[in-house]
Amino acid sequence: MDTILKTGITGLDEVLRGGLPRQNNLMVEGAPGSGKTTLGLGFIYAGAEQCGEPGAIVSFELDAAKLLRDAAGFNWDLQKHIDAGRIKVIQTSPAVLLNEFRNPDGAFADALRNMGARRLLIDGLTPMRLYAEMHDMPFREDLHLLIEGINRLGVTTLVTAERDESLGTVPAHERFVFDTIISLTREEKNRRVQRRLTVLKSRGHDFIAGSHTMRIEGGKGIHVYRRAQSRPMVSQDQPTSGQRLSTGCEAIDEMMDGGLYEGSVTMVSGISGTGKTVLSVQFLRSAIAAGHKTLLVSLDEHPRQLMRNADSLGMDMTGMIERGELFVHYESPLELELDVHFDRIVKLIEEHGIDCVVFDSCAVYEMTSPTEVADYLYAIATYCKDRLATVFFNYESPELLGLSQISQELKGSHLVDNIILLNYVEISTLLRRAIAIPKVRGSRNRQVTREYLIGEGGLSLLPEDMGANPSDAVPQLPFSSYYGLLSRSPSRQSPAIEDAVANGTKMPESIDLPTQDNP
Repeated sequence: MDTILKTGITGLDEVLRGGLPRQNNLMVEGAPGSGKTTLGLGFIYAGAEQCGEPGAIVSFELDAAKLLRDAAGFNWDLQKHIDAGRIKVIQTSPAVLLNEFRNPDGAFADALRNMGARRLLIDGLTPMRLYAEMHDMPFREDLHLLIEGINRLGVTTLVTAERDESLGTVPAHERFVFDTIISLTREEKNRRVQRRLTVLKSRGHDFIAGSHTMRIEGGKGIHVYRRAQSRPMVSQDQPTSGQRLSTGCEAIDEMMDGGLYEGSVTMVSGISGTGKTVLSVQFLRSAIAAGHKTLLVSLDEHPRQLMRNADSLGMDMTGMIERGELFVHYESPLELELDVHFDRIVKLIEEHGIDCVVFDSCAVYEMTSPTEVADYLYAIATYCKDRLATVFFNYESPELLGLSQISQELKGSHLVDNIILLNYVEISTLLRRAIAIPKVRGSRNRQVTREYLIGEGGLSLLPEDMGANPSDAVPQLPFSSYYGLLSRSPSRQSPAIEDAVANGTKMPESIDLPTQDNP
């Protein structure tokens, strides 16, 4: 017989590294509304439905009709298994149950043996404690009697226990006598309810420690999403490649010494309107042309809006999606939970063999989960690197002009291989766009600031000796004629202007340039 029992709860067996040791006594603790009874019902139902293991439910407070009603809300046909003798609901009192456990050949033990029960749910431990207190009986003795009785039955038992909020937890002695303890929490944060599941201990068995996201989903029941940071390392020898991918813009590739290394992570930072999303679609379009499968994870814009904007620039995003070359995953930031979000992205990547991914934008992660965002980005970057997938992280800088830091909270620049900075530069009365690439690991990137336009096909860089439209107030010279372009107020002096001022000669003329396309 297999020594590990699968709980059947979606995601929980993954956290428990396969399931529970058979005949372990499991306690699920939590405050009212945290999902204890639902998890217990799911444990019994999954045993009968998926594993062919009969089970019994002992309830002190809920009658069978309410249990059936609650189960029906998750599309669990409990009545079918009751009629087939695979599930038995026993409504009793703590006194009767304890008395049954004093007699190894009592009616309760006979009922479980006759149905071949392999699982048992006792809901819950708190009524038994209250019964003992009301009758001035030591609950510790009743608890040991309960555990001894359960052990004699040879079943795997789940017992629910209401957390004592005044103590902050279930009393310590109850924690000592159970083999496995799972703690459920429910808290309201920014007017949103967040549920967490934590395995506190499991004797003789390994598990994934830490706090995992838990949801109670209509029509499904409990769904546990393991924390993103706990994803196992595929290999100590991380795959690397000397192959390069194009960003979709030849001039940017040249600045990066040939483009992006396959499997690298790039952060594109800039204020709204500088073209981060446009550059990302350019990259994905180029990757598709090179035979790659691509994914755009959008947290800012709805896919319909993205398609309209990209199509207006001649990049045919609609066609890429319809042909199955590009997948778009959109989630609203209003109810975003990082563990759930991570799980969905991983499934998409693995199901479709995706090897080029854009996240637009990481600032949303920072807004929804400021304390978890750095760990999350590290987890997703590590996962993608292990698959040799090339990643773009778009990050919206809060600064309109210049860039004093990439992010105050994120501190994510060390996670990435490449950094592309997009920002506005104010010269006279004109706003011009500037690109700089200060970091490209393993490359001799050009440490220059270039001017670019957004038009048909995406971003295009101007020749280094060209400027923008002329201005009557101040000559519009090439960027190479200015100082401090990445600062808030670049210097309008230049060697050419300084020479003209020093020698009393004519100021240099502004250069005529094609105007920016604004489709």
